[in-house]
Amino acid sequence: MSNQKPDTSTEEKIKEAAKTVFYKKGFAATRTRDIAEEAGLNLALLNYYFRSKAKLFELIMTETLTIFVKSMRTILNEENTTLEEKIELLSSNYIDFIIKEPELPTFIVTEIRHNPGGILKKLPVKETLIDSAFLKQHQQAVKEGRITEPNPLHFLMNLMGLVAFPFIAKPIIMGTRNLQIEQFNALMIQRKKLIPVWIKAMMES
Repeated sequence: MSNQKPDTSTEEKIKEAAKTVFYKKGFAATRTRDIAEEAGLNLALLNYYFRSKAKLFELIMTETLTIFVKSMRTILNEENTTLEEKIELLSSNYIDFIIKEPELPTFIVTEIRHNPGGILKKLPVKETLIDSAFLKQHQQAVKEGRITEPNPLHFLMNLMGLVAFPFIAKPIIMGTRNLQIEQFNALMIQRKKLIPVWIKAMMES
């Protein structure tokens, strides 16, 4: 087998199976054997393609995050939408995306904790923001007095916190009110309309 080239269709099959199991059980509770069984492969073959559960999880999450950043870049650089419309789109797209990719927030937090520069190296987050239409519109709104806080980092931290934190704190939020996952997701969908209202209030305060 060592002389054979990896079969990309088998790799994709393993990755899809891993996503299914990771999302169902979470990273910590998932065993490589679970992934192999989901993919309908033996464990030795899975280990041939991916040496560890951690590496497989990192690969899947990095690919997933790359897709999200690309969609975010499109929104931030759209010249024909207002700053307020961009906030609505970012909030809505992020929430929809994380509902479909529930392990992504955990991956991001883990990466930031253990490898602070890793996210920036893997993803063009910095390049996405610099010279973006979003940033120019924010600066223009500051000049016109529509936004009182001139530092765009505060603006972005407020937006990111309102959108991302509930997903990071999901176990606590669900446990506090004994929510099922469907109820939690419905709560997050409500925030797609609420977050732009809150951000606008912060902008004007």
